[in-house]
Parts: sequence; C-alpha cells; structure tokens
Amino acid sequence: MRKITILIPAVVIAIALLLSSVFVVDERQRALVLQFGQIRQVIEEPGLAFKIPFIQEVVYYDDRILSLDTAPIEVTPSDDRRLVVDAFARYRIVDAEQFRLAVGVGGLREAERLLEDILNPQIRVVLGSDGVTSNTILSSERAELMERITEQARLRALPLGLDVLDVRLKQTALPGQNLRATFERMEAERQREATDERARGEEAAQRVRAQADRTVVELVSEAAREAEIIRGEADGERNRIFAEAFGANPDFFEFYRSMTAYERALQGRNSSMVMTPDSEFFEFFANPAGGSSAAPAGE
Repeated sequence: MRKITILIPAVVIAIALLLSSVFVVDERQRALVLQFGQIRQVIEEPGLAFKIPFIQEVVYYDDRILSLDTAPIEVTPSDDRRLVVDAFARYRIVDAEQFRLAVGVGGLREAERLLEDILNPQIRVVLGSDGVTSNTILSSERAELMERITEQARLRALPLGLDVLDVRLKQTALPGQNLRATFERMEAERQREATDERARGEEAAQRVRAQADRTVVELVSEAAREAEIIRGEADGERNRIFAEAFGANPDFFEFYRSMTAYERALQGRNSSMVMTPDSEFFEFFANPAGGSSAAPAGE
C-alpha cells in the first residue's frame, strides 16, 4: 500500500513532465526553442516536438504571407506636385532565427515598425527620383515604380529575416492645402476659359454687327444713288417738258411760272411782302392780259 502511495505521485509527475516537454508545431507556423533566451532549436516542419520542461520555452512565428499597411506619407515627384501616398506590403518570415535576433521579444509589432522604416524612405526615394512626375505615379507606369520599391525593400529587409514579396500604393491623393490650391487653379482656369469664350462671342457679334452695318450702308447708298439717278432723270424729263411747253407757247409758260411763284410766295394766312407797286413780280396782277407780252397772245 505504501508503494502504491509513492508510485501514484511519481506517475503524475512523470506525466506532467512528459506533457510539458511535448509541443505541436502547426503547418502554418515555425517554432524556436529557447533556453534562457538563447536559441537552441529551429523547427520548420509541422508535427510533434520536444523540449526540456521548465528550462526551455517555445516561440511560434507565422509562416504565412503577412500584410502591412503603412501610414500615409507625403512625397514630392520631380514636377514638385506633392502627393500623399498610402502603401501596403506583403511579406513573409523566411528565417525565424534571424528574425528573432533582429526583433527580439518585440515580435511582429517590432518587425512591422522596422519594415515600415524601410518602406517609407524607399517610397520617397523612388517616387521622388528624376523623371518621375505625379502623372507617372497616377498612370499605369507606376507598376514599374512599385517593382523598384519592392526590390530595394527586399534587400534591406533580408537582415530582418523577412522577404518582401510585393509593395503597392493603396491610395494617392493631394495634400489638403494642395487640394484647395488645385481647386482654385481649376476654378481660375474655368473662369479664364469662360472669359475667352465671352470675348470670342463678343468678337463674333462685333463682326456680325459690322457686317450688318456695312450692308445697311451699302443698301442705303445704293438706294440713294438710284434715287438720285431717278430724280435726275425726272428733273431732266421735267425740264424737257418745260422746254417744249416754252417753245410751244412762251406767253403761257411765263404765265404758268408766275402763278407757281405766286403760290409758293403767298403761303399761309400771315404772308407779307414789301415791294414797289410797279415790280415785275406783280405784272399779271397789274395787267391780267399779261402786259406787253400778252397782246400778241390775244391776237
């Protein structure tokens, strides 16, 4: 009975020691066996593994592809048009031992901080290099820029035990003050275009009005010329008729001209004329028969 009493605790202790010495590595993980903070074993294959209980500990690291979103940063391309870029990276822990030595107990959080310190300067260097403009960054050509950033970040991340697989720009935008300046510049450009359009419209209207005024002047001038021609022809015809009438009967023609002169001179109710009674103007009033020149006509 005493042996059984002693055996049971021993078995329990043995089982406890066995369980504490066994651990499982998942296929999505890598493991490091540490003893007093020093790396004693690197386990890369999944399955059961053993460690010394209470002396050694196991640290697990993810063996899958991981993602890191960087904080937005400002870059200045060669055209001095500042942009705010927000990138993300895909990376993987390829050397667990080197990774542990580089980040210590900080783990993934410290690794992402160090990786971001690598990515941000490379993004600034590549996007700010000669020949790279804001239009290049916003066009399909930025895929080549991302490859350059990836290659340079990969070289600098290898000492951390990391392999940078890909870097991509998640968002590209203008800074707040640049955005306002861009809007103001666009507004000024639209106002300039509107002013140009109005000026062109006013110029076209002036041409139309000038053409219309010219047409009016030409039509009026042509009409006035034709009127003068017609008036001249009428005056000529009138003078011809007068000449014929004078030639046919000079006394009658003289009498007609005198009557016309009386009619034009004595218009209105208050017409007044001052002249001598023997004036030739009143020849036909003094001698209705026409004076000395009327006698031949009476004959």
